[in-house]
Amino acid sequence: MFYRTLATMLLLAGTAYAADPATDACSLLSPAAISKALGQTYSAPEKSVAPRPFPNTNQGTDCFFKSGGHQLWLRVYVDPSPAASTELFARLKQFYGAGSTDVSGLGDEAYLDKQQAIHVRKGKVRYYINQSESTPTREQNVKTLATQVAGQL
Repeated sequence: MFYRTLATMLLLAGTAYAADPATDACSLLSPAAISKALGQTYSAPEKSVAPRPFPNTNQGTDCFFKSGGHQLWLRVYVDPSPAASTELFARLKQFYGAGSTDVSGLGDEAYLDKQQAIHVRKGKVRYYINQSESTPTREQNVKTLATQVAGQL
């Protein structure tokens, strides 16, 4: 009985951890991973607080990675539950989703907005990745990086 209870507790603890981003949201993307995907060297992120999208919602974390005059922006929010995250994602899509393209196979739902930034929801985590410069591979770049983040959640 003890081992069964212990196994259940460990399984639940592992499940809870997998649903939350790293304690430091900026560690979800490394400068090395960004540099590899974008073909230039990016610095460690500058971290700041992302504003609440609506009253009584959680603040998020902004992570700005720089390479010369280029910048990559990762914004991460952790909501109280997957249901709350789903509702907020839908509300925000009304603002940012005009002219968007749904992306399948990434998180629970995802879309590219008209600026080719990617918005993803996985469980109770929502995140956004935007590459500052427009390049022929911009869409693929943000999808690649978003896949790396999703793999850590």
